[in-house]
Amino acid sequence: MSASTLSPRARLAEMIRDARRIVVFTGAGVSTESGIPDFRSPGGVWSKMKPIYFQDFVAREDQRREAWNRVFSGTAGWTGRAPNAGHFAVARLVAQGKASTVITQNVDNLHQDSGIPASQVIELHGNASYATCLSCGLRHEFDEFREGFLERGEIPVCRDCGEIVKSATISFGQSMPEGPMERAREETLAADLFLVLGSSLVVYPAAGFPTMAKEAGAKLVIVNREATDQDPLADLVVHDEIGPVMAAVVPAS
Repeated sequence: MSASTLSPRARLAEMIRDARRIVVFTGAGVSTESGIPDFRSPGGVWSKMKPIYFQDFVAREDQRREAWNRVFSGTAGWTGRAPNAGHFAVARLVAQGKASTVITQNVDNLHQDSGIPASQVIELHGNASYATCLSCGLRHEFDEFREGFLERGEIPVCRDCGEIVKSATISFGQSMPEGPMERAREETLAADLFLVLGSSLVVYPAAGFPTMAKEAGAKLVIVNREATDQDPLADLVVHDEIGPVMAAVVPAS
């Protein structure tokens, strides 16, 4: 049977089977099936609350207090959910040695929760499950601050240097992390199959990686419910739910 007569899922399974080094690139559509809201669509996070810009977080105590209110109330809804079939299928690709890395725009930690080693997850927009000091970079768990903030109204500061602490996400106006961006670039250029799952591919510079992979000679696959501007570049486009598609093409053994 020729590739042109295969179903999209069969073609994707064939491309995965033939690939030697897959890089998986994930966006909000992977996690919406776990109940994690996306950012920009109607009903998404930013239609319900105003983003707090990085400069305002640093300069204004009221904005830091509001940000921590959101952390401890779970207003954004970015954490506390379980991985879904899509996450577990990607984890199987990594465990099989097919996928070298997952590059993600998500901040929900669900790839790690699905069993992928943290060293193989490149988080372009940070992680909402813990905090870091903006001065010395020390990691802090939210439980360190929960009682002090909720019971005494204490805005968290670093336990080592006393400077401002923030959830480890990349906020509007905050510079993209140089290390993860460079690692993502290196992995993208080394891939022979670049698999986009659940990204609208509108947020740059992250959305530049699929094009980079294609220009470097990789096959490009986009699996997303809606069309993206990069669909015409792709070798295969599948407009469907991520979990069912990936569970079908990377079945559990």
